[in-house]
Amino acid sequence: MHCVSERFDFTGDELAPAYRAAVDAIEAGDLVVLPTDTVYGIAADAFKADAVQRLLDAKGRGRDMPPPVLISVVESLDALATDVPEAGRKLCEAFWPGPLTVICHAQTSLMWDLGDTQGTVALRVPDHENTRELLSRTGPLAVSSANLSGQPAALDVYDAEAQLLDSVAVFLDGGAVTGGEPSTIVDLTGDVPHVVRIGALSMAQIREIVPEATTDLEPDEKPDTEDEPTEPQPEASKQETTDAKPADDTPADDLPTDEKPVDERPAEDKPVDDEKPADVKPADEKPADDEKPADVKPADENPADDGKPADVKPVDEKPVDETKTDVRPAD
Repeated sequence: MHCVSERFDFTGDELAPAYRAAVDAIEAGDLVVLPTDTVYGIAADAFKADAVQRLLDAKGRGRDMPPPVLISVVESLDALATDVPEAGRKLCEAFWPGPLTVICHAQTSLMWDLGDTQGTVALRVPDHENTRELLSRTGPLAVSSANLSGQPAALDVYDAEAQLLDSVAVFLDGGAVTGGEPSTIVDLTGDVPHVVRIGALSMAQIREIVPEATTDLEPDEKPDTEDEPTEPQPEASKQETTDAKPADDTPADDLPTDEKPVDERPAEDKPVDDEKPADVKPADEKPADDEKPADVKPADENPADDGKPADVKPVDEKPVDETKTDVRPAD
């Protein structure tokens, strides 16, 4: 359903137009975007099934993810929920109004359809004075975060407008929210309170009130992950491999396969001494032989023996590839 959207200032003292427009939209079964203490929410009348379905459609969410219900005061808890354990009441007294959502058994007498709730309802009292005043005028509202399913929750009215467009009748602009984190959700339908989402309230804060609270969400291995320094190691190994190769030197396939490791140094380090046998290699004693055939290149990498008989040739006397530079003398 597409609406003609209106935006109202929801700050300051002149709030009458905003309240009036929001109440009218809720009574008509339309949707309203409003600020809370955590993120912006999209709201519908909790007792109008078509309005709740419109909310789910606007977010792109199915009935398997029913929205929570916002109420204005703690005292409304027993009007909507039943069999609330004492530990749950302690949490509500400690953190309401605030970023705590509790899942309770719903009153069976309530005529509403929030989706596939399995007989439960999620309740919260937001810590936002103007929104609580609106709730006191409209009654309980089904409220989910004001964003498309899978997208980040809106932290200001403009972000909510950009995501929800004309599926919403009234946008209440309360400025940027100061919370930014969703509420922590605690399931009170079991034997002990069980945290199913850790949000603005930490497990430590929950357990300060109810020490027996449990959760499956605590990151038991987080310290190991934070301290693990193994990620850069593959790069280090790669660098060691790279450093082991001579930079811009003769490729390995230019060398004979039976060459000894000591002979893998570049040829210019082993010039031939014209007064010693060819297998003795002092360093850089003789320049290149001017009488060396012109087709052997380069001369400075393979100095020839001036006194060597002309019929003595290097061991790789195979035709020399003009592109190779590593022509070695016979050892």
